[in-house]
Amino acid sequence: MEQAELTTVQVLKRDIPWETYMVTKLISGTDLQLLRRYDNRPESYRAQLLDDDGPAYVRVFVTILIDIFKEETVEYVLALIDEMLTGNWFIQEKSCKILALIVSARPKTQDDLLSNGEASNSKSKITCVDDVLKGLVEWFCAQLKKPSNPSRSIPTAISCLATLLKEPVVRSLFVQGDGVKLLIPLICPASTQQSIQLLYETCLCVWLLSYYEPAIKYLATSRSLPRLVDVVKSSTKEKVVRVVVLTLRNLLSKGTFGDQMVDLGLPQIVQNLKAQAWSDEARDYNAFVLAVESTFEGLSICTKVLFPGHCDLLEALNQIEEGVKDNIKKLSSFDKYKQEVLLGHLDWSPMHKNPAFWCENFTNFEENDFQILRFLVTILDTSNDPRALAVACFDLSQFIQYHPAGRIIVTDLKAKERMMKLMNHENAEVIKNALLCIQRLFLGAKYASFLQV
Repeated sequence: MEQAELTTVQVLKRDIPWETYMVTKLISGTDLQLLRRYDNRPESYRAQLLDDDGPAYVRVFVTILIDIFKEETVEYVLALIDEMLTGNWFIQEKSCKILALIVSARPKTQDDLLSNGEASNSKSKITCVDDVLKGLVEWFCAQLKKPSNPSRSIPTAISCLATLLKEPVVRSLFVQGDGVKLLIPLICPASTQQSIQLLYETCLCVWLLSYYEPAIKYLATSRSLPRLVDVVKSSTKEKVVRVVVLTLRNLLSKGTFGDQMVDLGLPQIVQNLKAQAWSDEARDYNAFVLAVESTFEGLSICTKVLFPGHCDLLEALNQIEEGVKDNIKKLSSFDKYKQEVLLGHLDWSPMHKNPAFWCENFTNFEENDFQILRFLVTILDTSNDPRALAVACFDLSQFIQYHPAGRIIVTDLKAKERMMKLMNHENAEVIKNALLCIQRLFLGAKYASFLQV
C-alpha cells in the first residue's frame, strides 16, 4: 500500500512485535511492560496512564523513535501520539509536547542505511513524519487563533513552536498556515514571571523565523519591528534582551528593516544597552536549553536549540550599531535630502538632526542659487502638513547654525516673515521649530549652537 493512502486507523491496527525489540535490547523489560499496558487500550484508560506515569511513557516513546528505525514501528508510534491530539485538553497538551520533544531529539540520518542496519524507504518515512508535523502545526495555529484552554493553550503552543521552528519543514508549514501574524500580538513588554517566559519563547520563535526568507516577508508587512524595539527598550530580563537583539541583527540587512530601525531610534537604544552591566551569562555556553520538564514533573529529557556561533550580547550590539550607522549614512546623503525637499515630502528622517550631515553638506545648499532653501521657504507658504512645516523650519534653523553666512542668506529669502506667521499655528511642533529658527536668526551662528533642539 502506498504511504499516501495510509490512515491513522490503519496504522494503529498493526501488531508491533515489542517482545522482539526487548530481546534485541532496543527496549528494556520495563519499557515492554509499559507498552503492554498502553497498547490497544481505550482512550480513557490511556489518559489515566499518562496522568499516572507520564514521564515514563515519554521516555519509552522517545527511546523507540531514536533507536528503532523500522518504518512500521515508527509510523505506529507517531500515529499513536498523533491520535492524542484529538483527545481532551490534558491529552492534547501532553501529546503535542511529546511530539515536539521527539522531533527535536530524533537524529537526522545521512543515508538510507540506518544505524540499526535496517534499510528504509526514506521518501515514505519522510512523508509519514511530515504528515504528523502538519497536523501538529495546524493544532498550534488553531490554539493561537482560538484557545481551547484559556490559560494553557497559548503558552503550550508557543513553547512547542520554540522547540520545533528550527526544523525547516515546521517553519514552512507554519508560514503556509499563516502562523507568523499570530505571534505579533504576543510581542509586548511583560512584567510577571509567567508572561516574561511567554514573551521570551515568542521572541525565540521570531528569531528562528528570521532565518527563513518567506517568514521575513511576513514580518516586514506586520508591526513586528516596532514591537521588538519596544520590548528590547523596556525589558530588564537578559535572556529576552539577548534573543531580541539577535533577531534585530538578523533583520538589519533585510529589505527596509535597517531604515525602520533608524526611524525607531534604535541607535540610541543600542547605546543605552551597551552601557548596562550585562552578566553575559550565555557566553559560557554555545546553546540555550529549552527544557521540557514542564511537560511532566521530573522528566529529565530535554532538547537544545543552538545559537549560530558564540552568542555574545555586546558583540551583537556592536554589529547592530555598525549596521545602523551604515543605514544612517545612506539615509543622510544630500541627493536623498534634495529629492525629499523637491517633492515636498518632508519628514523626520535621520539626516535632519544628524550633525555630520549638516557639517558635510551646508555648502551644497548654495547650488542653483540656493534652490533647496527657496523650496523650503515655499513649503512654509504652501504646505498644509504640520510635519512638513515643522521640518522645514528646523532645516532652515540648521542652515543658519552651520553655514557661516546662514543668517544673512535666510533673512534675504524673507523667511523671517513666514516664521512669524507660523508662531500662531495651531500645531505645537510647528510653533516650537518656528521659534527655534527665529531665535537663531536673531542670535546668529555664534550663539545658535547653544539653543536646545
